[in-house]
Amino acid sequence: MEPVDIAKRLAGGGRVQEVTRGVNRLFRIWPEGESASLIKVYASPTHERRERRALEALHGVEGVPEVVERGADDETNWVRFDDPGTWSLANLPESPGAARRAGQVLLAVHRADPEPLSNLAEGMDAEWLASDFRSTFERLGRYRRRLQIPPELLGKALIVDPPLCSDPRAAHTNPRPESFLVDESGTVTLVDWEWATLAPPEWDFSLATWLLRLQAGPVAAAALAEGYGAALSEEDLNAWIAYHAGMILLREAQTRDGRLDNLGYIVDELRRVLSR
Repeated sequence: MEPVDIAKRLAGGGRVQEVTRGVNRLFRIWPEGESASLIKVYASPTHERRERRALEALHGVEGVPEVVERGADDETNWVRFDDPGTWSLANLPESPGAARRAGQVLLAVHRADPEPLSNLAEGMDAEWLASDFRSTFERLGRYRRRLQIPPELLGKALIVDPPLCSDPRAAHTNPRPESFLVDESGTVTLVDWEWATLAPPEWDFSLATWLLRLQAGPVAAAALAEGYGAALSEEDLNAWIAYHAGMILLREAQTRDGRLDNLGYIVDELRRVLSR
C-alpha cells in the first residue's frame, strides 16, 4: 500500500495533507469528528525500529513526540502522533520565540540519560569524528566534478583540523529547521528520530544553528543559541559547518543521479568557512 493510501485510510474520509516527502513520509490528517494527527509512514522496518528505540529511550523528554498508535498495512509500518503543529522553524522566518524553545528542546535531549539510546561502546567521540571528517572529504573527491567543487577547495578541506567536540551524549543528529514543528501555543516538537544515537552535543547544535541561519536568518539562529544556553565560537562553528557541508554533499552525490546544480549553495558555504 502506498504511504498516501495509508494516510487516507487512517483519516477515514477526512482531509490529508503531506508534510514532508523524504525517505519516510509525514502526513497530517483530520479524521471526521477527531482532532488532527501526524502520521509517519516508514520506508523500511529498519527505520521504524530505529525510531521506536529512540522514542522509547527518550520518552518524557521535552520536545520528543508522544506515540498515540502504531500499526502496519501490507507490512508497511506507520505511527500516529498527536498533531505537533502546522508550522516549522523552516516556515516561521525570524521567529525568535519558537527558535528559543527549539534550543531548549535540544538542551533537554542532550541532558537526557544516554544509556538506553545506543549500544555503541563509546558513540561518535572525538577520535571517531576526526577519522570520519578526513574520510568524508577523501570520498567526496570522486564526486568533485559532478558537484562542481574546485580542486583547491577540496585540497583545503583535506588539511584543516576537524571540529572540536565534547563527550558523546544523546543526540538527534539531523535537527533541521523543518524537523522542529510548532503549534499555535508555541510548543516545539522535534520529529524524525530514526538517526538518533550517541554523538557530541556540538553536532546537533552546530547543524541546527547553521541551517536555521541559512533558512530563517541570524536573529532566529541567535535565539536558538539563547534557548540552548551556550554558543560556539565562529571558528568552532565554521569547522562544524565544513563537516556538515561535506557530509551533505557526499550523501547527495551517493544517492542521486545526474546533475547536482542545486547544491551550489552548500559548496558556497564550504568555500566561505574554509576561507576563514
